[in-house]
Amino acid sequence: MFDIVIVGSGPAGLSAAITARMREKSVVVISNSRTDSGLAKAQEVGNYPGLPGISGAELSGKMLMHATGMGAELITGRVTTILPMGKEISVGYGAEIVTAKSLILATGVIQTSVFPGEAALLGSGVSYCATCDGMLYRGKKVCVVCLSPDADEEADFLATIGCDVTKLKTKNIIIHGESRVTSITADGAEIPCEGVFILRQTIAPGTLLPGLETEKGHIRVDRAMKTNIPGVFAAGDCTGTPYQVAKATGEGQVAVLSAVEYLAHP
Repeated sequence: MFDIVIVGSGPAGLSAAITARMREKSVVVISNSRTDSGLAKAQEVGNYPGLPGISGAELSGKMLMHATGMGAELITGRVTTILPMGKEISVGYGAEIVTAKSLILATGVIQTSVFPGEAALLGSGVSYCATCDGMLYRGKKVCVVCLSPDADEEADFLATIGCDVTKLKTKNIIIHGESRVTSITADGAEIPCEGVFILRQTIAPGTLLPGLETEKGHIRVDRAMKTNIPGVFAAGDCTGTPYQVAKATGEGQVAVLSAVEYLAHP
């Protein structure tokens, strides 16, 4: 078990990881590939103090090297579930689970809109992880909404374990059912099914962590970067504007110092 798990390897997450290690806390950072981030694609970051004209990819790389050089562990994966369990927090990615005593969300800006029927039927036929839940649908008809780079691979996995798979590459989706999924409408055509796997590249924090308070698409935090859930903190673009690297790194510092204080007095 780690002291701190951080979701997101942008400036906020890596800033938090560096300070966590300076405070001698064990820390793991779980994130999609950093090359997919907006920062990594920026040709130039002109306002980060002391590093004028640096490219986003170079700045991101320096931060990553600093964090891993300090001993922070890095896992590349798509987080699909977060579950507080008393004094522990479980974070699932793929078929793997990491547990920690505290959590920092540094997910960046994520589209929070969901498909009609998605939230109501989550856990009752709607899933975000083929590896996690695939065996529940063996021999059944499922639809896979392919919106992430690894979606085709996960859909193929479902087929290999005996699911009857229909791949859908559209965002024009409606999910039907009362207590469980019964069908999905894609681009106007209704398809009967018992399960729907929605494979986005990222999942909104409020969906990942039920009960997390958000406001206008951002995680609600106080000045100590505390969320409404004990042991859970947030930093960076996911907490609101301005979307700036300097603001994100500063919030990462505040969040991890609050996490360290929480670990001392849970």
